[in-house]
Amino acid sequence: MALPVAFFAVFFAYPVAAIVARGLKVDGAWQFGRLTDVLGQSDIRHVLWFTTWQALVSAGLTLLLALPGAYVFARFDFPGKRLLRAVVTVPFVLPTVVVGTAFLALVGRGGLLDDLWGVRLDTTVWAILLAHVFFNYAVVVRTVGGLWAQLDPRQEEAARMLGASRFTAWRKVTLPALAPAVAAAALMVFLFCFTSFGIVQILGGPAYSTLEVEIYRQTADVFDLSTAAVLTIVQFAAVGAILAVHAWTARRRESALKLVDAATTARRPRGAGQWALLAGVLLTVAALLVLPPAVLVQRSLDGGLGYYRALTGQDGNTFLVPPIEAIGNSLEYAVAATGIALLIGALAAAALTRRDAGRLVRGFDALLMLPLGVSAVTVGFGFLITLDTPPLDLRSSWILVPLAQALVGVPFVVRTMLPVLRAVDGRLREAAAVLGASPWRVWREVDLPMVRRALLIAAGFAFAVSLGEFGATVFIARPDNPTLPVAVARLLSRPGDLNYGQAMALSTILMVVCAVALLVLESLRVPDRTGEF
Repeated sequence: MALPVAFFAVFFAYPVAAIVARGLKVDGAWQFGRLTDVLGQSDIRHVLWFTTWQALVSAGLTLLLALPGAYVFARFDFPGKRLLRAVVTVPFVLPTVVVGTAFLALVGRGGLLDDLWGVRLDTTVWAILLAHVFFNYAVVVRTVGGLWAQLDPRQEEAARMLGASRFTAWRKVTLPALAPAVAAAALMVFLFCFTSFGIVQILGGPAYSTLEVEIYRQTADVFDLSTAAVLTIVQFAAVGAILAVHAWTARRRESALKLVDAATTARRPRGAGQWALLAGVLLTVAALLVLPPAVLVQRSLDGGLGYYRALTGQDGNTFLVPPIEAIGNSLEYAVAATGIALLIGALAAAALTRRDAGRLVRGFDALLMLPLGVSAVTVGFGFLITLDTPPLDLRSSWILVPLAQALVGVPFVVRTMLPVLRAVDGRLREAAAVLGASPWRVWREVDLPMVRRALLIAAGFAFAVSLGEFGATVFIARPDNPTLPVAVARLLSRPGDLNYGQAMALSTILMVVCAVALLVLESLRVPDRTGEF
């Protein structure tokens, strides 16, 4: 446990604390009055209101559109179900920069809607809301649907035999059992939307800004560290509260439900109503989840392969190297970040499953989730101002980018491996220890064969997440070694059809790599026993 704690202390807690301290300290004295000064500004209050409002609406829209899909995946068995599950999950592993670019191709200048009907939504809040639903649809389907599939349908059937209508049986039997999973999914969607950066940065323009975008603007454009520090504290407090509520809903779900094998609850659709529901879900998936990436691919191919060929050239005003080199940089960084995330995450998960783990160790489980909600912009800028003196002078080192990306990958590794490790019978470990096996041999001979598949899945998630990390990388990636998301953002920030087309081409490449990683994950998927995403 010492290594994971040290890793998070040095590369997460220290940079975040340093950036906050630098913003709230003047001549060595704390200036807490700055909190009320910043929060009293009308433009900051507008940012706080928009951040909260759009996250609530995005979560509500996602539940409205995704719950029918959760039911279909839980209760229906139909040809192509496994492929459709992968299609639904792909958007979640896409980098937010790619999602923003895809919706820009759909609703922006020269986009599909603009060409067909002259409608542009890229400067309206609707583009942001729809992009958030696109990104988070799978969270609801996998979290709620995974649990729904394991609820015994005979309980609802018994209520109907006693005279309850279909809706009454669902409301009084199924809904209470699903409520913790629905709440957990809604909270996670709210968290992702509350901390949204890449999507809002691309689609929001100057009119719409979340806390994360405003922290970036105050840090990179205005260089007002004091205001950025206050906003970081506000976001940190909000994320902590959300994660605490999420942990409470997860505990309720684990202790209150008796589950059955999901393979026994799915049946072929029966009757016109069920077939209509399936058709409606398929139409929603096609329009909401398939159309934007398809338009992105189509826009990248306008004029043939010209935009892809242009990536091999060098625009001296935008890049110090040809944009195509961002692909190799991203892959190298992602491989290194995956290795770091696997090492730290596996050690943390193993420590959390020990029987003698104290309350302090179990509390570390919640802290591991904080990098998903704390401003990645703050972490990236904190790296620059803290890791600049010996023995940790890493500003010119290539490892700085993988370290930042690994911070985001570790929570996915822990969440993937924990359920599997907890399912290993502790008596097997004890028997091996009694026979003289060392702790390392116990892990190698007992745990590893059982968690090998989960380890591969964790590696895939960490790789995909690292590949698309943008908030921290935008600060620390060197101009001569840009990553794919940074390269896309730079191209979109410059005028001209060639830059726009190259951004579409790079986004398509990034999307394909992430989609392939997801399809590999689906082929290795461990049966879901908890309803977790």
